[in-house]
Amino acid sequence: MYEPIRSPSVHTPADDADFPHRSREEELDIQLAGHLAALLAVTDELGLGTAGDRIAEQVARLRGAPPARHAGLTDAAPADLHRRAHTLAGRALLVAASRADTTAAILAAERMDAHAAALADPAPSGQLVGAH
Repeated sequence: MYEPIRSPSVHTPADDADFPHRSREEELDIQLAGHLAALLAVTDELGLGTAGDRIAEQVARLRGAPPARHAGLTDAAPADLHRRAHTLAGRALLVAASRADTTAAILAAERMDAHAAALADPAPSGQLVGAH
């Protein structure tokens, strides 16, 4: 009554596919490097050279090459940049913890603390003090 299926189902797993697969560890390395690179961009925009250098070291370790650094200014308010950096550091911390990368996790936690402190303690002139 029905015609038999002549082609493989689209739901058939492609275990024998001919393309490279990445391990979970490699995927986490890529994610962590991406979060840290984004944090580096915001850190550089805030003018935090020492913190930026430490982040750049971790990105280079994960990617095998030093990151491109530039001062791409967005004209964002310092408070907005500190909030963005805090969020990015939190994301990096989560990925670093899941891949058991203690060095990156400590760095991300330190950056979260520094940016939280910068947001909580505005300078008397209304400008935020850089989180070093």
